[in-house]
Amino acid sequence: MTAHLVDHDIVPHSEVPGVIYEKRPAKRADGSVVDGLYNAWIWLDNPKQYNSYTTDMVKGVIRGFRTASNARDVVAVVFTGVGDKAFCTGGNTKEYAEYYAGNPQEYRQYMRLFNDMVSAILGCDKPVIARVNGMRIGGGQEIGMACDFTVAQDLAKFGQAGPKHGSAAIGGATDFLPLMVGCERAMESGTLCEPWSAHKAYRLGVALDIVPALKVDGKFVPNPLVETQRYLDEFGKIVHGEPLTGEALKKGKETMARGQVDLSLLDQKVEALCTKLMTTFPECLTKSFEELRKPKIEAWNRNKEGSRAWLALNMMAEARTGFRAFNEGPRDDREIDFVALRLRLAKGEGWSEAMIEELIPKAKSA
Repeated sequence: MTAHLVDHDIVPHSEVPGVIYEKRPAKRADGSVVDGLYNAWIWLDNPKQYNSYTTDMVKGVIRGFRTASNARDVVAVVFTGVGDKAFCTGGNTKEYAEYYAGNPQEYRQYMRLFNDMVSAILGCDKPVIARVNGMRIGGGQEIGMACDFTVAQDLAKFGQAGPKHGSAAIGGATDFLPLMVGCERAMESGTLCEPWSAHKAYRLGVALDIVPALKVDGKFVPNPLVETQRYLDEFGKIVHGEPLTGEALKKGKETMARGQVDLSLLDQKVEALCTKLMTTFPECLTKSFEELRKPKIEAWNRNKEGSRAWLALNMMAEARTGFRAFNEGPRDDREIDFVALRLRLAKGEGWSEAMIEELIPKAKSA
């Protein structure tokens, strides 16, 4: 006899534009389907804007994780993006520039939702796998690091963007990165905003595993734009995963042009991890990942409200400028004139609309 089951969802699940929630049948190691067990896949579906999340999409992600968390027949959650270009590149800069810039009280409410999204990932009752199908940058890197596991295709890039575009990496990166890669590497990523290749992210411990995604003449090949054949250079410095230069880079670009992206190995690796998680005692698994999440959760909870307040106030000045520059500038020039800004501030000049207009790329090119 089946017992009456209480519904623990706050609201009935419904689809939100830009977010896809689906349940895929769980599989045994031999590939056979397990009737009655599933993995929940949560997709960011905004590929034209590199899966950047709008306010409504943030709501959809929160709802998706709550639904998956409460689903008794779900084993694991796979969090990913549509397409092969981007997992997620953070908040939608068009929405930031056109609505939130100069509107701190509204952005403060938005950041409540963002914080709830990160907390929904960290508090999910199921293990969470980030299936990194492409770039994981800025806020995308932050929500990715909130996940329990990261499996990536090796053309992906990982990194932060805040100080280059008017923000700070305090939506999780400053909490999670020092735990994952140490203080020096965290400082490098959070301040210089220079992306890591998937191979470097794997080496540093930001990714559990990576798989090739480029097929050339019917065969998978490693990322041809980064060093994958050597670990050390002649001086003993680690070069594995670093960008190629010169003639090697030229040849790498030619290889890229001849190939096609195929994410089948990524899906196989993700499914295999889901299967491994399924073949454990469920309560023991849950207790294990709850304990292992504690360093992330403690750091996140310690800082999230102060970060929310600062990010809201920053919408009056640097974020207002940086997001407008990214949204309005030409594709190859989306950063402000940093030197001009520093010179103006050194003279004691205050922020004004006129100064912002002169700093953003369209003004530089005029």
